[in-house]
Amino acid sequence: MDLQLQDKVFMVAASSKGLGFGIAQELARNGANVCIASRTEADVEKAAEKLRSETGANVYASVADMADPDSIRNWISDVSQAFEQIDGLVVNAGGPPPGNFDDFDDQHWEAAFNLTLMSAVRLIRGVLPAMHAGGGGSILTITSLSVKEPINGLLLSNVFRSGVTSLVKSLSNELAAQNIRVNNLVPGRIDTDRVKALDQNISEKSGATVQQVKEKFEASIPLGRYGTVEEFGKAGAFLLSPAASYITGVSLAVDGGILKTVW
Repeated sequence: MDLQLQDKVFMVAASSKGLGFGIAQELARNGANVCIASRTEADVEKAAEKLRSETGANVYASVADMADPDSIRNWISDVSQAFEQIDGLVVNAGGPPPGNFDDFDDQHWEAAFNLTLMSAVRLIRGVLPAMHAGGGGSILTITSLSVKEPINGLLLSNVFRSGVTSLVKSLSNELAAQNIRVNNLVPGRIDTDRVKALDQNISEKSGATVQQVKEKFEASIPLGRYGTVEEFGKAGAFLLSPAASYITGVSLAVDGGILKTVW
């Protein structure tokens, strides 16, 4: 399938590794100009060089912190000046810390609100003028299975990623008339550093080995394994692309079948 991404410009937040990198990689493989960002300069430059060498794509690397409003504004401004267009945006940020209700005070709640929900608001608000000027665009958020089924021990993620999902559905209606599509991609157990850290956290609390934790999760996944970053990236690139031109307002699970919900 031709995703029709040649020469389009996509911004992918928190993309030096993991889920964001997987989407950036697939966009680059399909001829897009890819603007990646990470809080750490060494990480984002390494990721950019990897993408350039593997795909030959034009990759624009920036240092940006999704918890910092000024950093978000500066990143969008830099990309706008470099390319004079923004065709797509991937909203992504590191996850809030794991824990239960008694583990968090007001500062934890405020930090998670700022990182997870407000980063989405600020990123989308920032790119809309360019998308309006260009006659449309595509926005994709990355959340979690917790938006469908709350996950024990991930209370902050459960709450604020659900807020992002509601934002997506609301904006998909509001922006459709302007040819701007807004969708949400829901990862299951994808083999990333974040999932490894969560498995480690469960291991430390339960006394099971990390391998035992992983095997227990794999036994609950119909496809019997964790997903790969590449598999996730292909789904993300499709939803961002004109090939998905009649899809908006959806939350697509890339989860190997683990979700039990009908809808």
